[in-house]
Amino acid sequence: MSRERVFKAAAACVPSGGRRPDLAFVPPSPAPAPGAVEELRRFVWLARRLLVLTGAGVSTESGIPDYRSEGVGLYARTHRRPVQHADFVRSAGVRQRYWARNFVGWPRFSARRPNAAHLALAHWERRGKLHWLVTQNVDALHTQAGNRRLTELHGSMHRVLCLGCGEQTPRGQLQGRLAALNAGWTAEARGPAPDGDVPLTEDEVRGFRVAPCARCGRGPLKPDVVFFGDTVERRQVDLVHERLRAADAVLVVGSSLQVYSGYRFILAAHEKKLPIAIVNIGPTRSDQLAALKINSRCGELLPLIIPQ
Repeated sequence: MSRERVFKAAAACVPSGGRRPDLAFVPPSPAPAPGAVEELRRFVWLARRLLVLTGAGVSTESGIPDYRSEGVGLYARTHRRPVQHADFVRSAGVRQRYWARNFVGWPRFSARRPNAAHLALAHWERRGKLHWLVTQNVDALHTQAGNRRLTELHGSMHRVLCLGCGEQTPRGQLQGRLAALNAGWTAEARGPAPDGDVPLTEDEVRGFRVAPCARCGRGPLKPDVVFFGDTVERRQVDLVHERLRAADAVLVVGSSLQVYSGYRFILAAHEKKLPIAIVNIGPTRSDQLAALKINSRCGELLPLIIPQ
């Protein structure tokens, strides 16, 4: 991406005369102070092998809500909680409810596109500034933006895994199969959800048919993501630690670090005495470990940091 395109993307994310609809899930925050911009620019410029860890705060500006943001996150707006891994695996009823809700929510969830923060990080990679990107998000927006030096720590909603035979298929392919199986079934999504798991009533879920694996015909299908209560694969954790050992600085973008799967890498970076910077609206679990903390919107700030 050219320097001009990065700045245009940044300008597109700045409201003019009102709050844009796609910022509905972004907590209010001040515009980045010039001094903070310069501090972050210097932090990024000095790093030769920068590792970036991103969280849901990167994707809220694409219209995907997060779980924990004050006032606008899922936990603040509703009493709903995400599906638990153990419940999904052991209960056909839980899987039916999940896939009915996800079937309804998928068109809107999958239509989301990268915002200025995603595009800026992809630009950093092309300029050779980004050593590695680790994301806790499951929306594949970093991949869509163009990042390739990437670990999707919690997987991707755009893939489906058979728990029986291990077959992996595209999520869009499953949508077609579910539509064919449920030709007479109708329900309407009421608002977006962090992972496309939109709310439906029990009456709406009743009668929804769940597709089996197209390969083995038996194993239950699950999004290729780490559900709550599950653990990240050891090989993924080891890969990130390997990339961290080669890094000389760490930048956290849009994450409160409340989930241990990401927080552990900041603890490891601190133990290695690597400089740490954080860009996030609101407090994080590692503010006391950071040399620099900026309380600003990711899509407003990151495009202003053009790597040398």
